[in-house]
Amino acid sequence: EVNLVESGGGSVLIGGSLRLSCATSGISFEDSDMGWYRQAPGNQCELVSMISHDGSTTYVRSVKGRFTISLDKAKSTMYLQMNDLKPEDTALYYCAYDRPAYGYACGGTGYWGQGTQVVVSS
Repeated sequence: EVNLVESGGGSVLIGGSLRLSCATSGISFEDSDMGWYRQAPGNQCELVSMISHDGSTTYVRSVKGRFTISLDKAKSTMYLQMNDLKPEDTALYYCAYDRPAYGYACGGTGYWGQGTQVVVSS
């Protein structure tokens, strides 16, 4: 059984940092890709960053240079280090495995975590 559990969200001031974690079980990082997605109120689900099974990474333009995705294979955990946070980063952040399809909302079919809330304020 696949299980993805996010943690590390919270409230932070503009310019602050958070590190999100996605603890996994029932999957292998070598078999497919892992990704972080987010959904802000009133906005469509957005792919924030992805790390492929070969270790290559991609980021949405708005977070490049501020966010870093990584894997700890020994701990079966994926991370998203988020620095210099901005109010527009406020969202519910999800981790997902194997590039699940999504529409307006994150989640649904495929392998998703339950989400962790990030709030950035002044």
